[in-house]
Amino acid sequence: MIDTLLQPFHFAFMQNAFWIILFIAPPCALLSCFLVLKGWALMGDAVSHATLPGIVLAWILGLPLIVGAFAAGMTCAVVTGYLSDHSRVKKDTVMGVVFSGMFGLGIIMYTSITTNEHLDHVLFGNMLGVNAQDLWTAGIIGAAVTLLLGLKWKDLLLHAFDPAQAQASGLNTWLLHYGLLAGLSLTIVATLSAVGLILAVALLVTPGAIAFLVARSFGPMMIVAVCSCAFSMVAGTYASFYLDSSPAPTIVLIMTGLFVIAFVRRLRITRRMSMMAATAGH
Repeated sequence: MIDTLLQPFHFAFMQNAFWIILFIAPPCALLSCFLVLKGWALMGDAVSHATLPGIVLAWILGLPLIVGAFAAGMTCAVVTGYLSDHSRVKKDTVMGVVFSGMFGLGIIMYTSITTNEHLDHVLFGNMLGVNAQDLWTAGIIGAAVTLLLGLKWKDLLLHAFDPAQAQASGLNTWLLHYGLLAGLSLTIVATLSAVGLILAVALLVTPGAIAFLVARSFGPMMIVAVCSCAFSMVAGTYASFYLDSSPAPTIVLIMTGLFVIAFVRRLRITRRMSMMAATAGH
């Protein structure tokens, strides 16, 4: 019985899969808290999809794919900020236009390449094909982003709630803003080999949404987000071995299930509090 339960850990490809999810879970979960609070859920979607043309261009030029992905992600973020600041169009609309345009450009570039090597893992991920280089990339980026967010979370929290107050307090709001976007782009780069561009947005939104429904303050919210993200990724990868399913979609389904549970729990608490308030009023 024990041997059957521990069977996934006997294979090197499964060991690498478990390692990479432990590397990317903390930065994804912490970033998701800030994206949820700032109303930037679409920004995670925009940056993840916008990295595709940069990845394809980097492959054509013979550069590391992470260089192209980071450059394209930051370009999307900067262009989105510039257009929203210098036009009457709302930011969410600008993000939709920019990321769909860049993703369309990436698809055209992707389908026009004639080569025996495919880039499907960029779109859908290949968690069971993770190699040592992917582990080093995810580990270094994950540790750096997690450390910076852990050190600056109070400043970022103030900037998320009240940018004017943050600036009046002497904080460099420009650096906080684009530092968060840089961390977002880097984290998406770290998740490429694991879940790909299409499912990366789930890791950057759902953990924060779960924590927002469960926790009452931001500190516990970050802890809940990291725990829920890590649990979903470990459980999804483990279950996919026995279900013979793809790990990334399995992870997303488990994470979505946790969100539904948290949502139902919050509804019950709200209903109970409303009933108690009504009883006290009578």
